[in-house]
Amino acid sequence: MRRPLSLGLLLLVGACATNGALRRVETQVVVLRVETARQDSIRAAELGRIMAVQMRILDSLAASRLAVRQFKSELGVDLTEIQRQLLQIQELTGQSTKRLSELRADMETRAQQVADTARPIAAASPVSPVVPDSGAAAKPPAGASVMYETARTQYRQGSYATGRTGFLEFLRWYPTDERAPDGYYFVGESYTTSVPDSAKKYLEMVVARYPSHSRAPGALFKLGFLAEQHQDTAGARVLYQRLLKEYPRSDEADVARDHLAKLKP
Repeated sequence: MRRPLSLGLLLLVGACATNGALRRVETQVVVLRVETARQDSIRAAELGRIMAVQMRILDSLAASRLAVRQFKSELGVDLTEIQRQLLQIQELTGQSTKRLSELRADMETRAQQVADTARPIAAASPVSPVVPDSGAAAKPPAGASVMYETARTQYRQGSYATGRTGFLEFLRWYPTDERAPDGYYFVGESYTTSVPDSAKKYLEMVVARYPSHSRAPGALFKLGFLAEQHQDTAGARVLYQRLLKEYPRSDEADVARDHLAKLKP
């Protein structure tokens, strides 16, 4: 009787144990399902955020592509406009260069005409006025002071050719006037850049005819400077040394001393 009872108890305990295990398993399954659902929800939310970020990136890329296309379009328009403006500038520059060339040629032609007109006057003896033609006025067109001041005014205003012509007329009619050395000096000075030989001729007149005049040191210095500009180092040295010897206290002597120090031996 005891064995069947024990077996029944064992079966009862086993059945209870099996039911408890099943409940535990069911509980674990429920918990697992809840955890899985929660994790799936988290993954879904994360996936939603990732998809939202991707959409924003795609929208940004689309906007960037559109901006790039617009920029290229605007850049093309701007480049076309810039090229058009450059062509206009080149055309205007060409016209300006042509105009400057025409003006330069016109000025050179006029300067040559003035020089050609002045040469016959300069070739005549400045000491003895030319005898007027028969029927012409036997007296100068104006007084010495008027002629001299008019020529000097033109010269100071930069009208060197006009001033030179005025000085030559002044010397033609008043060769013995006390301002004659100044006239010769300004005529020589006006030729220094255009006709160096004529400049030398008139400056030498100042030094030779009026050695004690205040213009003599300046004329001598300009003669030396002309020689220096034309690479005549030996001639420039002789003229500067002469200036230092004959006019040691003049302002030009100090300048000549500096030029002498810079001349190559």
